[in-house]
This record gives sequence, structure tokens and C-alpha cells, in this order.
Amino acid sequence: MTAITQNTTSAVPNFCQGIQYFGEALPDFPTYGIVPAIASGQKAVANPTDTNAVYQTLLAADALRYLTLQITGSKASGHPGGFASQAEAYAALVMLGHKNIITEVGHHAPGFYSAMFLDRSLEDMGISTVQQLRDRFREKHGLIGHLSGYIPGILAPAGPLGQGQHFAMAAALLHRDKLFPFTVGDGGLGEPYIMSAMAHFHTAYPTVTNFLPILVWNGYSQEHHSMVSLKTNHEMIAYWQGNGFAEVIIVNAKDFDDQNQPGDYVDSTAFSFAKRLEFTKAVLVGIDKAAHSALNGTLTVFIIKQLKGAGVHALGAKSHNLYPKDTLDAPHIVTALQKRALSVEAWQTVRTNAERAGGGPAAKTVVTEFELPLAEIGELPLEEYAVGGEPKVSTTAMGRLVGIVGNKDKNFLVTNADGNEASGIGNINQALKINHPTTDELYNQAPGGQVYEPLSEDACAGLAVGLSLMGARSLWCSYESFAINGLPIWQTVTQAMAELRRQTPSTITLFTAGALEQGRNGWTHQRPEIEAYFASMMRNGNVFPVFPPDANSIQACYDWALGTKNKGIVITASKSPLPIRTTLEQTKQGLEKGAILLHEVAGGKQVVFAVIGDMTLIPVFEAAAFLETEGIGVKIISVINPRRLYRADDTAWDTCSEPDGGFLSDAEFDSLFAGDALIGVTGGAGAMLEPIMLRSTSKRDIFAWKRGETTASAGELMAFNGLTAEALTKRAIELVH
Repeated sequence: MTAITQNTTSAVPNFCQGIQYFGEALPDFPTYGIVPAIASGQKAVANPTDTNAVYQTLLAADALRYLTLQITGSKASGHPGGFASQAEAYAALVMLGHKNIITEVGHHAPGFYSAMFLDRSLEDMGISTVQQLRDRFREKHGLIGHLSGYIPGILAPAGPLGQGQHFAMAAALLHRDKLFPFTVGDGGLGEPYIMSAMAHFHTAYPTVTNFLPILVWNGYSQEHHSMVSLKTNHEMIAYWQGNGFAEVIIVNAKDFDDQNQPGDYVDSTAFSFAKRLEFTKAVLVGIDKAAHSALNGTLTVFIIKQLKGAGVHALGAKSHNLYPKDTLDAPHIVTALQKRALSVEAWQTVRTNAERAGGGPAAKTVVTEFELPLAEIGELPLEEYAVGGEPKVSTTAMGRLVGIVGNKDKNFLVTNADGNEASGIGNINQALKINHPTTDELYNQAPGGQVYEPLSEDACAGLAVGLSLMGARSLWCSYESFAINGLPIWQTVTQAMAELRRQTPSTITLFTAGALEQGRNGWTHQRPEIEAYFASMMRNGNVFPVFPPDANSIQACYDWALGTKNKGIVITASKSPLPIRTTLEQTKQGLEKGAILLHEVAGGKQVVFAVIGDMTLIPVFEAAAFLETEGIGVKIISVINPRRLYRADDTAWDTCSEPDGGFLSDAEFDSLFAGDALIGVTGGAGAMLEPIMLRSTSKRDIFAWKRGETTASAGELMAFNGLTAEALTKRAIELVH
């Protein structure tokens, strides 16, 4: 191998600045490597069996390996091994013109960044040379350690395992004519969500098969052998077939090994060059077959079986992560880079193919670089109920609006694991139908419905937020007590939305059946601690939990949420008939200011109740009535949008795309909450009251959820948690005396 510096040759293209090692030309390069296999004006190779196409796919795979190792080595940090073991598969996808590539594996990030560099996508963020690629890796405003939609050409974030399939399926649903491959590691395959999510999706959408799992079967997880490392090829094929995949294509590097490597997993870069080409050809042809199969109605998986770390600095789990000792000066890193080093001419060929593939850089061509056109839904017909009139079910009032949205927007999807009927929103099913292979009018189910009901919160949240990230409207509905199982991907997407370079509809959720309604079901159905999760996320700046106090309010909340972009909106409401306490206009004020005054009576001393929720207002109004007989003044404040009650500096709102800097001023805060005593009341986590408690200077206290118990009524459960009129009254009197 030959080290070349920029001042020793003028033939080195500018983008190669920062490449430390260039190699001699590979065998037969003048014959197969000089003329790009993707012709000018074309988007893919003409024939995957053509030797030029195969040869240059191998060049692309080695270029990806080289860059992946060099940029991680530049920071002695990051993850080269997993991506390296499937470099031929990624290279094949690109050479075949497919660039809408997603991953379930956040650890593949440096490989994806290398691909975005090669096709010039990263020039949109000022990265034009390999040196700049090295400098910006794992740096603020640069190429973060795991994938994000902030990076040009990257379709979806990737961090926690078990999420990538949701993004691929959502994209496939919205773009039926495009292929959405996603890499999944055999370590991540241990996540139960991946296969179950795809199985339910395929049952609901049997004709939507244009997502393609690429299983990277390399035998290892992060720090040990993968749990599927002992499966035989036959067992692995049967596993996928048993989960509904009609076409399972596997390419096993072991079948091409001419170096007598031990074990079932081998490194193709150690083969003779002729065998390397044979293996690469099998991958290119296999990927082409898989792509055509997936695009033509067959649920398909492509499996590449190759040892983790193939072609980089170490093998097996030892290749997964770089440590401080793994610098670019370390002999084992130097040796690995020199083995993978390409000639200057080969780099130019790889760059040209990457630029042309798919019609241009991913940053200019993939679906997430464009805003998805949204159906016009017009002004929603909100129905205003009379204050003090007949009690109404909030969720049902919102459900009517959801049905209207879905009938106007055919991309709109509602997801629910526990069933809409159980949450008082059976009217959604009536309007939109549950997507189910069995037609049954009694259960409002039929093929093609817009309600998606897998018995998995992960699958519900995943498809809903995936659709939002891809640019469509959606609604995830859940019991408050079980939603925690779907929150990891919801959090991933809301964080991604905070930094997206484009607008997309906010992720909207409706959480029902709160703890206070679930007394007879016991503590298994009483988990309002989830609200602490959202309370902490409010500081992100783009997360807005809202708490409508009645059926009027929830309509105004949903109408507002539909008009927002790049945010996470959490609507929490009861499914019980409750008093109408507000007008639509009051909630509009509450959404803007954070809270509204519901009730005020003057007195010698004044107690202010800041109340989150709807059912929790019942004991507060009872307490207020008693305090008034004692001559104590009372204000009852309904906290509808607590994020507005923080001070601006408490959140990172100004770092978000689509920033929302609306916060209640100090003067307005004092006019609402100032008094001789302040008592925060919530049927959920006390943390949700933090914005108020931070700003108040009154004597103050919090009444909040403690833990669940089996009870016969909401009142009994509130009593168990100290949320009674008697307790509130007693504490109020103590605070003002």
C-alpha cells in the first residue's frame, strides 16, 4: 500500500482530501473499473450479472468499509463492525438505484454517513471532503453518533433497537411505488417487536410489500455472540417463513470461502479476489431479486451471512465499538485501512456511481427530503355543549372529529392496541373501520379500514409516529396505563422532529382510561406515572401534554394539535361522562396561555387550586364550596397546556425546528396563580405541576398520585391517594393560617 499526500500528486480529487492511504489498482481494474457501471443519465446498473457492475459493487463496499473505519478511527469512537459485515448489501442496493434505505441499527450510523458522503448528500451541511467528514463525526451540529433526520439523505432516526421496521412500513404505505429496505442486525432480532410488527402489518396490508428487511446475520451482538448465532441456515429460513415471509433469499459468505476460515461466519474480504467477486455477484443478484419480489407483491427478506467486522480492524463483537486505544495511529487500525485502501481512480469511479444512483444524491431524491402533500380537511365542525348542561364523554366528542379527519384524508390512520370501543371512541371505528381481513359489520371491521389495532403498543405507536415522521397525519390512542410500552419510539420521533429540516405533522396521541377510572381493574390499570415521562419531555421544547377538562375542551385541543408541525402533542382525557365546565373559546385561551380561570370567589385569604385533569376537578370544587363557607377566597385554575407555564429559559424551544416560544408572562402568571396559598392537584404525576411550582412564591403544596389499588369507584381511589375534598380543605386552611 502506498501513502499519498495532497502535495505529491495533482490527480487526487478534492473530495479525497483526508484519505490517509491509497492502494494499488485491484486486478483487472482497467477492464472493469474505469468506466462507471451506472451510465450517465441512468439511475442504476443495467444488468446485475454484468462483470463491470459486480466489480464496481465490490469497490463501493470497500470504499464504505474504508470510510467507516477512518471516520470512527478519527475520534477513536463509534461503531464500524456491524455495518462492515453487510457492506456488499448496502453497496448493491445503491448500485441498483435504491436509496430510500432505513436501518433498525443505530450503530450502522458511520456506514450510512459514509454512503451519504459518497453520493454528495453531506455537501448540504458543508461536508465536501473526507477530512471534513472526519472532523464533523460525533460532533455538535455534525454527524451525531446515531442516525438522525437532521442529516441530509437520512430518512429516519435510529437509536434504540427494534424501531426501524416501523419507519420502513410507514414509508411503504405512503409510497407504494418505491422500495424501502432497512437493515436489521441479528443482535436486534432478539427484540420481539420486529417480527410481530411486520406480521400484523402484512395481515392488515397484504399488498403493501415494498419494505425489505435486510438481515445482517453476522453471528454477534454488541459484546457477545448473537442469540441466533447457532441457528442453521434452514432454521433461519424457516423462522422468517413462519412469520409470513414468502420469499427468503440468503447469501452465505461461507459458501464462497477459499481460505478455510473456521466457524459458520467468515470474512469475505479474506477470500481470493476471484471469490470476492463471486460473493459480491451473489449479493448483487440476490438483492435485485429481493427488490423485484418486494415491489411486486411478495413479502420478502434478504439475508446476508457474513462475519461481523469483515474488512475492518477486528472480527466478531470486538469489532463493534472503538475505544480510546483505537486511533488512526494505532498499528491495527493502520493495517486495516491499508488493506482496504483503493486507488485514486477507484475512488472516482465509486463517487460517480454513487452520485448517479437513484437519480442523484439521497439528499435530493429520497422521500423524506420532500414534504408529503396533505389532504385538505378544512375547518372542523366543533360542537359546543352548554356549560353546566348534560355531562358528556370527552373522548367520544373527539372521536367524532377524528372520523371526519379520516374521511377527508385517506392517508390518515388511527392506531389502538386495547380497542377504541373501550375508550369511548367506538365512533372512530364506525366512521373509519378497523383494518381487518375479516369483514364484520358488528365489529366495524373490513379490509382497507383506517383503524389499525395490533395488540402491541409498540406496533401502534410505531406505525402512527412513523407515518407522522414521513409526513402524514395519524393518531395513536391508548390506555394511559399501557402507553408506556409504545413510548420509546414516540420519544425517538418527537426528538427527531425537533431537528428535522422540513415540516411534518405533529405526532398526536389520545390517552384515555386514566387511573381514576380504573379502580375495579386494580393497580395493573393504574399507571399515571407515565405523565412524569411527558413532564420531563416538556423541557425539550416541542412536547406539549394537554389536559382538556371537558368535552368542549378536547375538541379545541385536537383542532389545535392538527394545525401544529414537528411537535409531540399528548391529549389525556377521561372516558366517563363529566360536567361541561368550559367554552371552546376558554380552551383556545388555555392552549395559548397554559391555563384558564374556572371559578373565583373572594374572601379574607385566597387559596388557588391549580388543577390538571378532568375528574380531579370534582373534589376541588367540593373543597372550594366548603372553604367559601369559612370565608376563605378560592380560585380554581384548569391547567390545560402546562408547557406554556414554564419560563422560556426552562426549555430548549429555541433549538427546535418549527420553534414555539409561547410562554405565559410573569404578570399573567401572577394574575392567575398569585394568592395566599397555592395547591397543585393532579391525578397523575406531581412532576407535571413543576412549571407552576417553579414560578410561584406563595405557600404551596401538591396533591398527586401515589400508587394504585383496587377500589369500587374513582372517589374511593382518589381517597386512597389523598385526593379528597376533606384533605384539600384541611391543607388549604393550614396554608393560609
